[in-house]
Amino acid sequence: MTPPRDLVGYGASPPDPCWPNGARVAVQFVINYEEGAENSVLNGDAGSEAFLSDMVGAPSHPARAMAMESLYEYGSRAGFWRLHRIFTERGAPVTVFGVATALETNPEAVAAMLAADWEIASHGYRWIDYQYVAEAVERDHIAKAIALHTRLTGSRPLGWYQGRTSPNTARLIAEDGGFLYDADSYADDLPYYANRQLIVPYSLDANDMKMVALNGFTEPGQFFHYLRDTFEQLRAEGGRMMSVGLHGRIAGRPGRAAAVARFLDHVIAAGDAWIARRIEIARHWLEIHPR
Repeated sequence: MTPPRDLVGYGASPPDPCWPNGARVAVQFVINYEEGAENSVLNGDAGSEAFLSDMVGAPSHPARAMAMESLYEYGSRAGFWRLHRIFTERGAPVTVFGVATALETNPEAVAAMLAADWEIASHGYRWIDYQYVAEAVERDHIAKAIALHTRLTGSRPLGWYQGRTSPNTARLIAEDGGFLYDADSYADDLPYYANRQLIVPYSLDANDMKMVALNGFTEPGQFFHYLRDTFEQLRAEGGRMMSVGLHGRIAGRPGRAAAVARFLDHVIAAGDAWIARRIEIARHWLEIHPR
């Protein structure tokens, strides 16, 4: 029988990714676009959102939570555009993890993503926890996410990241057959295959969510230093990938955005990093290390 978990991976001898132009490390920036798709009675949910905001530990209410709503609104109204300026001014590529119903609320942001030639991967249909959602409902939401994403962007998503997954998510994505990669894993520093599906793992440590987590980063300098040290360690090892996770409502705040810009400039100045969209990393891996 095949074990349900792989606790070995590449072991002591990871494969050489042969990154383009001899790059020491591939660096990938993600902007999560979730605002408007979070839990809300306005969306027919039982209560308000309680996750991933500056109101750390906020409870869910069976009514509108106006402060929580406004924290999320900052991400789409202001934070997204600050991050957009930072990356476009430097010509740095980005992958957006876009929740379909969130993208639907802001056509101007979608147009800006497309104009910048950013990859827009699917972040699911709603920004909710699918842990206990029935398989049939989750399958329906995946289909709805693909259809809505295609209508909003002009093409179906080739990358997938649900974030708050169920035990069925990975299997359902593989069964769909249309995704070039699945990012719902934090298990490695390199892409790998599972159930014949390419996995391009993501990161929750090199992620601005640690700015709003208990026992996380308390100021932007810590965030910058952690990103820099992660980058330098992977660069020294060579042949690795680094994912950086951002959110408009978190890293889009002025002080935190300054840390993002500082780190991006550090990576560019290093001169031996491949800054790429996730779809490019996926295609490269499929070519160099096919299934």
